[in-house]
Amino acid sequence: MTELLTAAQMRAIETAAIESGSVTGLELMERAGQGVVDAVFSEWPDLAEGSFRAVILCGPGNNGGDGFVVARLLRDAGWDVDVFLYGDAEKLPPDAKRNYERWCEVGEVAALINGVEPSTRGVNVIVDALFGTGLGRPFDDKDLRQTLMDVIDCYDAGHGIPVLERPAFCPIVVSVDLPSGICSDSGKVLIPNDPVGRLESIRIVAELTVTFHKMKVGHFLNEGAQAAGKITLVDIGLPKNRKSRVKSIDVAWDKFFLRKRGGHKFSHGHALILSGGPAQTGAARLAARGASRIGAGVVTLGVPPSAQMEVASHVTAVMVRRIGDAGVLVRVLEDQRINALCIGPALGLTDDKSELIDTVLESGRAVVLDADALTLIASDQSLFGKLHDKCVLTPHAGEFARLFPDISEKLTAPATTGPAYSKVDATRDAAKRAGCTVLFKGPDTVIASPDGRCSINSSAYERAAPWLATAGSGDVLAGFITGLMARGFAPHQAAESGAYLHTECALSFGAGLIAEDLPEELPKVFRALGL
Repeated sequence: MTELLTAAQMRAIETAAIESGSVTGLELMERAGQGVVDAVFSEWPDLAEGSFRAVILCGPGNNGGDGFVVARLLRDAGWDVDVFLYGDAEKLPPDAKRNYERWCEVGEVAALINGVEPSTRGVNVIVDALFGTGLGRPFDDKDLRQTLMDVIDCYDAGHGIPVLERPAFCPIVVSVDLPSGICSDSGKVLIPNDPVGRLESIRIVAELTVTFHKMKVGHFLNEGAQAAGKITLVDIGLPKNRKSRVKSIDVAWDKFFLRKRGGHKFSHGHALILSGGPAQTGAARLAARGASRIGAGVVTLGVPPSAQMEVASHVTAVMVRRIGDAGVLVRVLEDQRINALCIGPALGLTDDKSELIDTVLESGRAVVLDADALTLIASDQSLFGKLHDKCVLTPHAGEFARLFPDISEKLTAPATTGPAYSKVDATRDAAKRAGCTVLFKGPDTVIASPDGRCSINSSAYERAAPWLATAGSGDVLAGFITGLMARGFAPHQAAESGAYLHTECALSFGAGLIAEDLPEELPKVFRALGL
């Protein structure tokens, strides 16, 4: 697991370290600036071998102080450095002001609002040290907005071009801690409070973002992942014993439990997945394949009689059971070996389907509720009230809005101040209300449980998996989670592991992926994980 921090948590860690006497603010700022320079030279080694030109954009807080350190270190390395300050130097925090003064001993500082664009031609690197994690309001200063728009244009023109081959108007953009304009807790771009509607939201888009101590939540949510480019994490010597309640899922998660050790098929669980009617069985079959590949000992597809032959002609290892109504399902569930269910993929929206959901929830067994099941639950408060702690809800944004309209409205409202209400906040609130685990799907999938535990499975940066945006991939994910719960995984753990493996399968397969490929890629992923 990779721990993620909010801006307030990061400030608290820094404050505690400084107050303990183990480090000074100036020392932390020096280490941060050195970390930025080292990261730039590591990412673009050519820049470490000669004299180049940089523009440093410094803001009115400690992020700006980091920028003054970067400027001094680049000048010491033989670079030509221009520094611009947004704000009043006399109002800088003490440590930032000290580094401003140190820079002024060797160089000049120009006012940023005078416009930096004329100075960017022939610049190799622009360092964005404007706001970082400290941003609490949008960019509504007209002159600053124009300057940032010029910087964004520079970035868009040069992204991906080798540093020594770039045209004179295509500098590299490096952000300190977080691209300015992004809320560090939500990843949202803050929107100017503009009743006339003339001001668009803007933010810096970086090729490299250098952050310190721990990744921030906003690096992985919404536009944060898009704007940050590549992230480098720098250790600046802060203590690592504080724990947040938000984690990003990575290869360090508990893969140990995926191994099988002896037993017979029923000792690894029996998953029952309910199917829709004729010509609507593909989604359930995808889920069943996912549950089988991820290790459930037995998987059965429960199908309406009218779809039995259709399903039977497509499956081999998966068993088929006729389940025409809720009464039959009650009798099927007398088999106590069935310990996990999945209901919803292409199920249908008729009253008899609601009765199936009711029976599943009344059974009290582990269950994944997806797709049509979520829509039916959203329209029936009695079903919603029967959700329990062995349930996992897997909504996409539209389904989430149907289930939790007020929470969704709060999440999608324009963010005018920071910290903004985030997808993490929304998923936690939803899980608490529903009384079960909620997996809110997307490139920034968030998983939360009623006790406050929360994880982010981010398909961004080196784990970007755009090929997952294909019909049926969510059905496979539902099957992965169901199969893991059949094997004995707790709901939150099953959702985390299922989401992680879902992305890993997409990364392993690559371009051209369709949903059917995801379960078949699992054996290769397992081998790569050493299972």
